[in-house]
Amino acid sequence: MKKYIVYTGILLAGLLLGWILFGSSSKQEAEHNHSEVEESNQMWTCSMHPQIMQPESGDCPICGMDLIPAENSADGLLADQFKLTENAMALANIQTTVVGKGNAEGNTIKLSGKIAENEEANAVQVSYFSGRIERLNVSFTGEEVRKGQLLATIYSPELYAAQQELITAASLKESQPALYKAVRNKLKLWKLSENQINQIEETGKVKENFPVYATVSGTVTEKLVEQGDYIKQGQPLLKIANLNTVWGNFDVYENQIDRFKKGQEVMVTTNAYPNKEFKGKVDFIDPVLNTRTRTVTLRVVLNNKEDVFKPGMFITANIESSKANNDEVLTIPASAVLWTGERSVVYLKANADQPVFEMREIKLGNQIGNEYEVLEGLFAGNEIVTNGTFTVDAAAQLQGKKSMMNKDGGKVMTGHEGHLGMDNNSSNKETDHTNMNERLEVSEKFQQQLNSVYNEYINLKDALVKEDSKSTSTSASTLLNNLTKVDMKLLSDNKAHNHWMSLEKEIKSSATSISETSDIKVQRDHFKHLSSHLINAVQLFGVNEKVYLEFCPMADNNKGAFWLSKEEKVINPYFGDAMLSCGEVKQIIE
Repeated sequence: MKKYIVYTGILLAGLLLGWILFGSSSKQEAEHNHSEVEESNQMWTCSMHPQIMQPESGDCPICGMDLIPAENSADGLLADQFKLTENAMALANIQTTVVGKGNAEGNTIKLSGKIAENEEANAVQVSYFSGRIERLNVSFTGEEVRKGQLLATIYSPELYAAQQELITAASLKESQPALYKAVRNKLKLWKLSENQINQIEETGKVKENFPVYATVSGTVTEKLVEQGDYIKQGQPLLKIANLNTVWGNFDVYENQIDRFKKGQEVMVTTNAYPNKEFKGKVDFIDPVLNTRTRTVTLRVVLNNKEDVFKPGMFITANIESSKANNDEVLTIPASAVLWTGERSVVYLKANADQPVFEMREIKLGNQIGNEYEVLEGLFAGNEIVTNGTFTVDAAAQLQGKKSMMNKDGGKVMTGHEGHLGMDNNSSNKETDHTNMNERLEVSEKFQQQLNSVYNEYINLKDALVKEDSKSTSTSASTLLNNLTKVDMKLLSDNKAHNHWMSLEKEIKSSATSISETSDIKVQRDHFKHLSSHLINAVQLFGVNEKVYLEFCPMADNNKGAFWLSKEEKVINPYFGDAMLSCGEVKQIIE
């Protein structure tokens, strides 16, 4: 009996020991198996080719390097959303605005214009007889003259002979009255007054030099002759403008024409008198469209008796739209909008507390000053990016999200790859050449001016390759100077005009930051943003030469960065000698 009790005790002890040893092990195994299930959703990518995404580890099908775990999306983000770092937000000076509605403000259109002379009140002072100007009494343009004031004295052989004819005819006026009358009428046609003719007749003396008097009052705007000049009958001597009233000429885009009508009240301001507003009324709307600028001229007549406005002065007008619209108008700043083909897109800040963004396609109405009406896609209260929009778009492209250049998103085409992409299911295979960014038609002169900016960018890039911060700063300053010479007036298309305004602002900001520092690391941070915006400019407008778009996935703390080059060989400006050949050509921009 004791023997069975001992055996039973040993059996129970064995079971207890087995549970302690193997129960914990099986629990760990279960946890391990659960962990493996969770990790089965992990995607693997290549550090050199981030477009490669595979569900398991292995070798890169392009370069053969070991794949690394891809970063998982931020918690709580939807498929099309992406997040920027606080550092990126600060460097790119990204600003957002909450969209709101307005009635009066939404219907007020702001126009820019220029003061011009009132052509209806202008006059040209002419000579009614030929001769030589013996004395010119007007010394300079801008001089005020009064009607009847002596302007010049002219010697005229024709007038000299006509005076002698009058003296002779005066002695024969009883016998030949017709001849006498004809001679007097001849002098009247030369604008001699009755008193002048009577004086010649009564004195019997011939005047050698005859005066020319002002026929109107006003300001001399142009001298057309000088003292001593020989002039012909009817030749203009001076241009005289009456500046008691002036014209304010404003350019109105064709999509705004239906918002104006004759007689509308206008409030005009000028930088010369920043705290004053001047009232005027729309007097004329040009019936012919300027095909070069796609605008018509709207004219406002302004009272100028106090000599406030000077011809050539820049002015601004606020005009209430004549288009009846009782509905509230939703408007957004023009700087918030990106265009590609027929699409208009903005970037929406999806989370009020965090820098989380997503692309939103919208439908635009008319342009009102520097704002656009929004017909579809946004609501009052939405927060959108209004400064640094191109930088946010570049970030969306790098993270494979929906963007201006890739409306479907995805990692197949990253960054500014544009024409080129990689098929994830093949090795080293190029997809069809599909232009994701519509080239805008601009003049060759504009392309040449943009080319001067691009050439200095290349010098800046080469200085970064050599790690020469001083030359980098100098090239950035020269680039800024070349940027000021790019004439925006050469862009007749409204879409191209707005694109360049946004890009120029970003390029200027990045280049200024580079020029103001000698820290090569900081210069490279700003070079990344400079490259992003100049890439957009080159793709949109062209620079009349072949450009290579190159990409290094290890730049910017392994987030990747692009740059432009004149040569296919990769020479990396982000690392210099440390990793000179790191990167690859992503696109050839013809």
